[in-house]
Amino acid sequence: MDFKQFIRTIPDHPKPGILFRDVTTLMANAEALKHAIDAMAAPFRAQKIDQVAGIDARGFILGGALSVELGAGFTALRKPGKLPWQTYREEYELEYGTDELHMHTDAIKPGDKVLLVDDLIATGGTAGAGLNLLQRAEADVIAAVFLVDLPDLGGANRLRQQGVDVHSLMEFEGH
Repeated sequence: MDFKQFIRTIPDHPKPGILFRDVTTLMANAEALKHAIDAMAAPFRAQKIDQVAGIDARGFILGGALSVELGAGFTALRKPGKLPWQTYREEYELEYGTDELHMHTDAIKPGDKVLLVDDLIATGGTAGAGLNLLQRAEADVIAAVFLVDLPDLGGANRLRQQGVDVHSLMEFEGH
């Protein structure tokens, strides 16, 4: 399936010169979403995955579906103030400031085999913060998987340099 046909591109959002890749149009199409989840799960079906860690918020949609497909639990990597228990916290840089991801301290057991999931990887700041949280919990991060990679921004390569196997269903040049 040509997944790119289901991605809406919005020029000059959130600022001039940016081509925003809107994955909600793929998620709104039941057949495309089913095929995307199947394709994202395929490389990991033969592996024992204990947890799928999804990044707030579209990573929750994909991660929840992948956890069901792979027979794994789901761990939420959330924005500040959203998790009611003790958390690990990881701050990361954005082009306009900083943000944080949080994860419950008891969400991952040491040695758990974990798949990190989000909708899109650009610069890798958010995914890198998620990776750091999982490593702090002593997870064995099997791979990171995304619907979309924007290779010009280098995020997937940054994760690879940290020893993470990175998968994506499609790439869009430029940003």
